[in-house]
Amino acid sequence: MCNLYSITKNQAAIRDLFKVARDTTGNLPPLPAIFPDQMAPVVRVNEGERELRPVAGRKSHNIAQN
Repeated sequence: MCNLYSITKNQAAIRDLFKVARDTTGNLPPLPAIFPDQMAPVVRVNEGERELRPVAGRKSHNIAQN
């Protein structure tokens, strides 16, 4: 399976772009290729605030649909 996504911006840029209030990703490494079975950061709303958190591949697809 080929990768469809990559992260080309740093963690601070992601937080600023999506106005994230909470960041639970820790140190986010560069991700030039994100595959379905890998952890990747996802922005979601949790308790009324935007949160940046790591999620395993299939779960991130489910969150995006909800």
